[in-house]
Amino acid sequence: CNEHIKFTPLLDAARALGADRLATGHYARISEHDGTLRLRRAVDPEKDQSYFLFNMPKSALARVVFPLGGLRKAEVRAHARRLGLVNADKPESQEICFVPDGNHAGFVAARTLVRTGALRGADGGELGRHDGIHRFTIGQRRGLGIAASAPLYVTAIDHETGDVTLGGADALLKDALSVDALSWAGPSPTGPVRASVQLRHRHTPSPATIEPDGDVARIRLDRKERAVTPGQAAVFYGGPDGDEVLGGGFICGAST
Repeated sequence: CNEHIKFTPLLDAARALGADRLATGHYARISEHDGTLRLRRAVDPEKDQSYFLFNMPKSALARVVFPLGGLRKAEVRAHARRLGLVNADKPESQEICFVPDGNHAGFVAARTLVRTGALRGADGGELGRHDGIHRFTIGQRRGLGIAASAPLYVTAIDHETGDVTLGGADALLKDALSVDALSWAGPSPTGPVRASVQLRHRHTPSPATIEPDGDVARIRLDRKERAVTPGQAAVFYGGPDGDEVLGGGFICGAST
């Protein structure tokens, strides 16, 4: 939505109307550093959305305004009450806007071919069957339908065979990953980069070394992290205050 709708056709529509800027309600900030506009974290760490914006077009930064980025949520609600806005105290919503009932698996199943397969243990043995990989995510514990003497978690999902591998909590810990669709806020670096890497929304960033190679990169984390999940964004932060988005990509593999 951010990459393909808000900051492309919507920004084009704003230009066509003669608008100087496009303002959105994202909790993020834009400021200048070394003569370049940079995307930064919001003041309110609980609401920060810079993680989701890492791959917005660079050209959009000069035309976009994030008026909420310098405010905390409580301040925004206070402004809304002062202005008499009817949604000043509207409950928070974290759901995907186009899945209003929250049934993500049902939404996927109604629109694509569901791949079924086996539930397998760490040794490869079959523990059971499942009715679709769209119902699983790395690190999941509940809803596996398998009885075991110790807790089991989803540790791997094979999209080709439909196999879902289950294992103990230790099997979720990884300190190496690779990302593709790499995007940088400034010039692409020619060598290793030290940065803090955020692996999912609300994840505490982990110090790491990033080794770019074209539009892919290998990342070595300073500490092992739980449930490094292919498909999720890995966003790199740095700068003088450690809150600038340096770049990011999408996780395509993880190991130890």
